[in-house]
Amino acid sequence: MRTRFTEAFGVEHPIVQGGMMWVGRAELVAAVADAGALGFITALTQPTPEDLVREIARCREMTDKPFGVNLTILPSITPPPYEEYRAAIIESGVKIVETAGSNPVDHLPFFKDAGIKVIHKCTSVRHALKAERVGVDAVSIDGFECAGHPGEDDVPGLVLIPAATRRLRIPVIASGGIADSRGLVAALALGADGVNMGTRFMCTVESPVAQQVKEQIVANTELDTKLIFRTLRNTARVAANAVSKEVVEIESRGAEFADIAHLVAGARGRTVFEEGDVDAGIWTSGQSQGLIDDIPRVAALVERMVSEAEALITGRLNGIVAAEAGVRA
Repeated sequence: MRTRFTEAFGVEHPIVQGGMMWVGRAELVAAVADAGALGFITALTQPTPEDLVREIARCREMTDKPFGVNLTILPSITPPPYEEYRAAIIESGVKIVETAGSNPVDHLPFFKDAGIKVIHKCTSVRHALKAERVGVDAVSIDGFECAGHPGEDDVPGLVLIPAATRRLRIPVIASGGIADSRGLVAALALGADGVNMGTRFMCTVESPVAQQVKEQIVANTELDTKLIFRTLRNTARVAANAVSKEVVEIESRGAEFADIAHLVAGARGRTVFEEGDVDAGIWTSGQSQGLIDDIPRVAALVERMVSEAEALITGRLNGIVAAEAGVRA
């Protein structure tokens, strides 16, 4: 399945495992790369830039296929040393970077000078167009169904993807609500050059999260997510659990961030992923969890998606066209 994305980024399949906090580690990323897709190590999961260098080296020991690093840039009172993480990426010889959060314009000259291709994650057409103007090589655009931060426009992928692809010249990766071959085929039909999956890759054998979390994703439906931070204009989609329900209830009464900070602390979310207590804190999961009913190995997942997508295109969809042609004849 060749697309502009596979050609430009040197991967076999138009499938991406985006950066996920506490999840994008070498074991998962190497498995994705070996399966012919594109995986991203999450830079800020590593405590220091030096740890990131070691994680990149560890991933290289596991695979000789292309992989990238995600660098999420967010405004903060005490921001991480982004320049040092950027330098670690460049000095490690990584050739693909996924940026997210704020505008990556300040980092692009350094990445470009090092021959690095950049994919920027966006949640709106206007942000995607701006990313194209500042020089990114592709955009990954998140529909409202996605895990994490879907923006404040609440536009689902069925509208957002074609709205973006009809205006952008660079490759577009569809993200949000995609977990199987049907999502892949639909995204390609809507004009995308590939798909990005987070929740689906989190629920695989090689994913470094606790088995209890994976089993909860399988048990959940598309209705089992909560939108938190709505009243703070920083919406995030997370798994429905005791903590997220409490956050939503507090927000409904009117709240400042300080009123919920103790509930949404990142350390609590890390505990969920590492210890398997699914009610220990907030953890991200998209509506695509309603399409997930197993915990496969990454290679089996990717092979299944590609083979079933090809069968859909050459079988059912081609049959519809052929049947219509017969009727006209």
